[in-house]
Amino acid sequence: MNSYNQYMLECLELAKRALQKENPPVGSILVFEDKIIGRGIESGKSTGDITQHAEILAIKDALKNGYQDVLEKSVMFSTHEPCIMCSYLIRHHKIAKLVFGVSVPFVGGQSSEFKILETENVPKWGNKPEIESGILQNECELLNEKFAEYLAKQ
Repeated sequence: MNSYNQYMLECLELAKRALQKENPPVGSILVFEDKIIGRGIESGKSTGDITQHAEILAIKDALKNGYQDVLEKSVMFSTHEPCIMCSYLIRHHKIAKLVFGVSVPFVGGQSSEFKILETENVPKWGNKPEIESGILQNECELLNEKFAEYLAKQ
């Protein structure tokens, strides 16, 4: 696998595009054998559809591109820890590894009290994904600060 930073920089670019449309700055990609197979840009706020999270859109993009059979061998990169909703989808598709920048304590699939990314109590989900966090964390936090500034002006 190429450098995590390379993929996280791609996620940061997607997150900046989300922020330009007044969405939370979240970008996500799926990588299989050093190839990006799916991309997602957070767009729940701009579309009015709460399910339009970057991680969900990256998975849908990979499915649309014909990569259903390799999702469980793929790595998801995201600027943010996937929320509970996104974590369910990650577990459903058995994505092998997750790499993200910043945690989302109240609704994150690992750091909140609802540890969907860590549970092994759902038999069909199989093994939990390997998780690495804090990758380009400062850059992700800077985008969060820009979003907070935007919200404060509302």
